[in-house]
Formats: sequence, C-alpha cells, structure tokens
Amino acid sequence: MAKISDAVVTERVGKLREWMRDIGIQAFIVPSTDPHSSEYVPSHWEARAWLTGFTGSAGTAVVTMNEAALWTDSRYFLAAAEQLAGTPFKLMKDGIAATPDIVHWLTSVLHQGDVAGLDGRVNAIATVEAWSDLLNKNGIRLETMNDPFDAIWQGRPQLPQNAVDIQPLEFSGESVASKIERLRGCLQSTGATAMLVTALDEVAWLVNLRGSDVHCNPVFVAYCVVLQEEIRLYIDKAKLTEPAIRHLLSERVSLRFYDDIETDLRTLKHATVLLAPETNAWLAKIAAMNNRIVRAASPVAALKAVKNKAEMSGFRRAMLRDGVALTRFFRWLKPAVKAGGITEMDVDRKLTSLRAEQPLFRGISFDTIAGYGDHGAIVHYEATSETNRVLQPKGLLLLDSGAQYQDGTTDITRTIALGCPTEEERHVYTLVLKGHIALARLKFPSGSSGTQLDLSARYSMWQEGYDYGHGTGHGVGSFLNVHEGPHQIRKNYMPAPITAGMTITDEPGLYLPGRFGVRIENMLLAIPFKETEFGNFLQFETLTLCPIDTTPIDLSMLTPTERLWLNNYHQMVHDKLMPLLDDEGDRQWLREATLPI
Repeated sequence: MAKISDAVVTERVGKLREWMRDIGIQAFIVPSTDPHSSEYVPSHWEARAWLTGFTGSAGTAVVTMNEAALWTDSRYFLAAAEQLAGTPFKLMKDGIAATPDIVHWLTSVLHQGDVAGLDGRVNAIATVEAWSDLLNKNGIRLETMNDPFDAIWQGRPQLPQNAVDIQPLEFSGESVASKIERLRGCLQSTGATAMLVTALDEVAWLVNLRGSDVHCNPVFVAYCVVLQEEIRLYIDKAKLTEPAIRHLLSERVSLRFYDDIETDLRTLKHATVLLAPETNAWLAKIAAMNNRIVRAASPVAALKAVKNKAEMSGFRRAMLRDGVALTRFFRWLKPAVKAGGITEMDVDRKLTSLRAEQPLFRGISFDTIAGYGDHGAIVHYEATSETNRVLQPKGLLLLDSGAQYQDGTTDITRTIALGCPTEEERHVYTLVLKGHIALARLKFPSGSSGTQLDLSARYSMWQEGYDYGHGTGHGVGSFLNVHEGPHQIRKNYMPAPITAGMTITDEPGLYLPGRFGVRIENMLLAIPFKETEFGNFLQFETLTLCPIDTTPIDLSMLTPTERLWLNNYHQMVHDKLMPLLDDEGDRQWLREATLPI
C-alpha cells in the first residue's frame, strides 16, 4: 500500500477532532480490530490505518485535541517510523521500558473531569474494563460510543459480500454436531448454558465453513450463539452458497441475519452466558442485561488448536505441495538475480505463481515479506512501489511467506545468501540456526507453556548479548488463520499449555537495523515422545519441507548434534520431495541443496 500523504493524515485527524468537539470528548481511542477482535480485518474496519497511514496489523491510535500518538510492537517499529514521519502521530514503541502505556499517557495529557471515548463494538470488554478502572482512578471517564468513522470517512468500504462455502469432512475431520457436543461439554464444566462466539476463525471452524472476507484469511463476517438446544449463525445469508445452506440445515444450525445479534441478545433471558475476554464491549454489555455472565477463555480456541487426524494428514500433504513450489522457486532465484533486474516484488509474484500451480491452492496465508539487505531488518517489511529494491548477487534476502491450501496452511521463512556472505552475516545466521534447531529438537512435558520453551531458541543468542523482540512461535490454523492461539512460544508469560496435536512455528530471528536481518522458520507439530514416571513427554515433528541455506553457516559454531539434526532434516526433505519433481533441473537443485555438511 502506498504511503498516505502527510497532508491527508493531518486532514483526517482534523475531522476526527471536529467530531470529538461536537460530542464533548477530549480523547478518542482507535484500535486495529473489528467487532470480532480480529488480527486482520475487512477493509470496512481498517479505521486506524485510514486515520494514521500506518498499515501494520497491530497498533492503537489515540487522538486528543492537541496530541496524537500510535502504539505498536517491535515488529513494526521501523515500518511505523517511516509511515508516520511527517504526520501528527508520535510513534510509541510498545514494550519498551521508557514508553508509557495508553492509560498513563492519557493521564499525562488529559485533566480531571475529561472524557475519553472509544467505539465499544471494536474494543474488547476486558480491555475496556481495565482502561476504565485505571482512568477513573485519575478522574478521567471512559465512555463507549458510536463509530465516528461512518460520519468522517468518505467512501468507507462496505462490509464484504464474498461467498461462503463448506469445508468438507475429508478436510475438517469432524462434524459440526460433534464439535458442538464437545463445546457444550466444556460449557457445562464452567456452569455456562450458552456461549457467544465472536472470533471469525472460531465461527468458521465450528460450523465447517470457509470464506474470503479477510485478506489472506479464509473466514467470513459472522457470529455464532450456542444454546443448549440450538445453534444460531448470524451472517448475511446472501453470502451462503446453496451447498453451504444445505450443510447448515443438515447440522441443525439456525440462520439469522448478521445485524440480528443485538436484538437476539436483548431478548435472551435467564441464561448463563460464557463470554471470552475478547468479546466486544458492546455485545458483552447487552448480553449481561438479562443473563448471568461467565468470563473465561474461549473453549473453541482450545478445541480448534488440537488438530485431528484428518487435519494433521492435510498439513502433511499441503507441505509436500508447498515444498515442490519452493524447490522450483529457489532453483529459479539465484540465476534470475545474477541475470539482473529482479526486485523484491518480483520475488513475491514468482513464488505466488508457483504455489498457484499446486492443487488445492486457495491463496497466500499472509502478505509475503521479501526483504533484501537492510529491508530484512524490518521484521514485517512489505515491498511497495516506493521501496521496491533490485536484488544483487550479494547480501542476504529474508523471505517469509505462506500459502492457504484447502487441506492446510503453510508459513515458512528462509534467509538466502545471494552471494558470498560476510563474517558478520555468517555469525548472525548461525546463531539463528542454532536457536531454530534447539527448539525443533526439544523434548518437554505435555502441558508446558510456550514461555518455558522460548528459552531454548534464545539461549545461544543471549550468551552473546543478542535478542529479538517478536515471539518465537505461533499456532497455525487448518485452512484458517496463519496466526492461531491460544498457545504461543514467546518471552512474556503465555499460560496456554502445549499439547499433542498442536501446530506451531519455530522462527527465531536477529535484526541489525541498517544492515540485514535473519530469520529461519519451519512449522512444527507437537507429537508424543514417551511416558515416564515423571509424566507424558512431547517432541516436535517438523512439517515444513524446504532446504535451509547452508552457504551462510559458520560450521565451527555448530555442535555435532546440530549438524546431525540439519543433515537428517535435509535427508527427509530430499526423500519426500524428490519423487514429486519431474524436472531434472529441479531434482539436481534439490540434491545439491540437501547435501550433508
């Protein structure tokens, strides 16, 4: 996306301030989310990007009458600094000790008796309650109100109207009835008799449907209410294909219009409703009017995270096809760079076109990150016409990409030496590789948190004073969102346990601003290791099938065990992909790329 001009951003901030002045508030908070607490949202709800010009997936903007600031995490520090330069917005680096959080910043720029506002439909109830309590202690009132962007955003996109269709049983591996039965069992254990399901990937998984309302994510805009005797799906019915309608009726799912959710919650009485902390504040308030509320983590997220046999098989098949596409791509890459004229955007287009040739391809799973040279140090870099760089036969290319196949979602990062790497590049690359291998080899008790596992990937880096700001691993959906919870591997405490059947990424990295970045990522599947007197232990099966570039490795830094792991991984990649390659050039490239070190 091209950078929005500073003048346009300034004009939009001015319009918001006029609206604030008209209704008598002194601050307004604009998150990145939608009514479903989505990480990636339909264009209709991209209000924060429209207002600020910052296009990253994570960030919260706050506008007062005299100040404007935007909070984002370390993945976007460099990108946000570039996009916000010259605008009224000050970059607030979230997670840095010197950076005040939103509440403390508001208390420093507002006065007692002032009012801060937000749209309750796009802010989670847990966040709103926490902010409200803290602001109230400082004499500042937080109010939920209507969405101002309907008034000030000319040409605001409408809600998407894309078709929704079935995810067949051969890929989903479990009927809707079975999922609902298991969910009701979870609700019973909490004392709940009903649940409002708001997360789009949870709705899609629960009713075995897929859509395309969100870029790169095969989900659709909808809610689901699960009652003791009824399942209600709230959706624009015009989006449902005839097979999807028949499927829902056969599973005894009642269809409601999307906007009926508010009316139905107002008429729901005497139920005990489970609300996840991510439920939007507006619907949470309505649900609480005539019902008892149970606050708990969504059981749907936990159920969805553990893949069944059909889903695990689907991931393995998807990785084979993805591996074929990646082999063809990497065979093409270096000769094309040497010939000249290949840009970062060309890399993206070429890889996507090769994936599109594979059966069951349904699109990319996120916007490709192809960062050459110092662009590789921008964690979530996305090439634009303004930044697009020509690759040279030197330096490092960081390529983070993935695909949506109907039987599985992929996510892989490779850092490629396009020429002879420097000593510094070799050292940093090998530190990252050591971290990747350490996590991939790990054996651990079932139920361990991702925080406990995170150290393994960072240990070698920490010994030399290196670190990275992003998480080490995230869950991945089965033809669903490429970022899936509740489990993660990261430094800050993540209580969600890792159990057998969970998919998760292994992606340590190191980034030297102005020079280069390195990240190596495979997808893993948690599987049983052994049962001992100390409990059940798990290990990881590596799902991703693609050679890791050996050119930048400093072999002196690897232990014999690490070399053995890499050689075994490459032998597996060779053995699984070779029978699927019919071009001798592709086969020869794979032979050379998987030679033992």
